[in-house]
Amino acid sequence: MKRTRIFSLLLAGALIVSTGTSAWASTEDEIAYAREQKQQAEIGLADTEAAISSLEGRKQELESYLAKLDAQYQELTDSLEELDTEAKAKEKELKQVKKELKKARKTAQRQYEAMKLRIVYMYENGGSTMLERLLSSKSIADFLNEAENVSQLSQYDRDMLKKYEEIRKNVKQQELQVTEEANAIKALQEEKAVKQQEVRAMAESTSADITTYVNELSATRAEAGALMAQISQADSNISALLAQAEAEKAAAAAAAEAKAASAEIEAEATSENREEPQGMAEYDPETDTAESSSSSTSSEIIVEEEDEEESEEENISSSGEGTYLGNFRLTGYCNCAQCCGTAGNATASGAMPTSGHTVAMAGVPFGTQLSINGTIYTVEDLGTPYGHVDIYFDSHDAALNFGSQYADVYQVN
Repeated sequence: MKRTRIFSLLLAGALIVSTGTSAWASTEDEIAYAREQKQQAEIGLADTEAAISSLEGRKQELESYLAKLDAQYQELTDSLEELDTEAKAKEKELKQVKKELKKARKTAQRQYEAMKLRIVYMYENGGSTMLERLLSSKSIADFLNEAENVSQLSQYDRDMLKKYEEIRKNVKQQELQVTEEANAIKALQEEKAVKQQEVRAMAESTSADITTYVNELSATRAEAGALMAQISQADSNISALLAQAEAEKAAAAAAAEAKAASAEIEAEATSENREEPQGMAEYDPETDTAESSSSSTSSEIIVEEEDEEESEEENISSSGEGTYLGNFRLTGYCNCAQCCGTAGNATASGAMPTSGHTVAMAGVPFGTQLSINGTIYTVEDLGTPYGHVDIYFDSHDAALNFGSQYADVYQVN
């Protein structure tokens, strides 16, 4: 009987150690899950930093291109101002040329009118007048002088006519040249004005692209900050879980040692209680009665031990709330994009989550009912390992306020 009692106590101790080992294994699962989440966040952070580097490079290229466009626009603006100055000068020159042409025409006209008068005079007086003047000369010298005067007058008219024609021709060529230059300047002005508008449009488009890249950089940097915060939180969780695992292992070892010592003491006490009645029966004159009494007592002890063992097993495995699963970690989540990636999703079982009803935990079938702190929940979702129950809430704030807790969990069905 002594061996039976010791075996029963050792079995109870083994159950305690097993429970501690199960809790420690659950913590190890949480550590592995936290490390996996950290690794995924680090991969995402690396991708995000690469995206930031690419966006920064493209933004710098656009800024350099915009600087060149601004310089080109300023150059075109300066060139247009110079062309405008040249156009005004040409317009002034053209006006002067036209003025000179008009003056030359007036001079030629006066010369022409004077020549006509002389010709008319010569024709009206006839050749006799000129002949009379020549014949009336007192000497050969006078005659020659008169003839020379007539010849010079005619030559003068011819020279003036030729000069007029040359002036008119030169002024006309100058007018044509200035007009062509003015038209060329005007065409160049129009061309540069069109080019200036094109550069301005490109500059505005490039500025808009830079603004877009700046906004993308801001959003990507915010994403990188969130990932770094997630990595930091994962490091904190891993450290806490490692400390918790060490504490659970130490507690399990201490509980096993305490239970073993208690079992040894209880076994010795039971052995002493059993040996004392047997010694008294040995010196009792009524041997048959003592033996009968000893046998009866022994039977009662065996029955009592079996009842105690059954009672202990029942206390370990079940209670009025259902089958005891262990002291599990409790957290909260909601149906938002931050918790689930996208908002408004159904659970892994296909049902829509309900506050006060839906929980997530792997290792048990969908539909398993769990009793936690007096509330009955139904496993309808995944995402956490066995031993970690994620309770659904209607809002993200409620899930955050719930935080991380530990509680005894019972399986009802």
